[in-house]
Amino acid sequence: MRICVYPGSFDPITCGHMDIIERIVDMFDRVVIGVLQNREKQPLFSLDERLGYIRRCTPGYENVEVEAFDGLLVDFARAKNALYIVRGLRAVSDFEFEFQMASMNKKLYPEAETVFLMTNTKYSFLSSSMVREVGRWGGCLRGLVPGEILPDLMKRLKNSL
Repeated sequence: MRICVYPGSFDPITCGHMDIIERIVDMFDRVVIGVLQNREKQPLFSLDERLGYIRRCTPGYENVEVEAFDGLLVDFARAKNALYIVRGLRAVSDFEFEFQMASMNKKLYPEAETVFLMTNTKYSFLSSSMVREVGRWGGCLRGLVPGEILPDLMKRLKNSL
């Protein structure tokens, strides 16, 4: 069974994230979306909100699980019996950091492979931090975040100023 972990903070999930998810559900038998609880970062959305948003966006995918994790990604992947770690790339600028992370993950978990997927070019500029900033100031998020969460997200972001 081909199992992958698609990790991230997803603060919040964007259409760029969904683009990757929609492609990997056909590539792997099981997709575990790992939502990072990073003690070094202060996310705008709580862990429960982020998990809930992703679950609302992925109900039609029977092979998708959404779970929180903290600590090392390789420990999470190993616990899920995942031999693949999926990372999305928006631009060449993402690659250097992602390559370093993939190399460290390979050292710590040699059995696992990192799979890089380029996001659709229409999302190459998109990031969760950009969504948060635009939403805080009342900008239009249509086409940037999944429609399933758009109204809730816009309301929540407008109230975060």
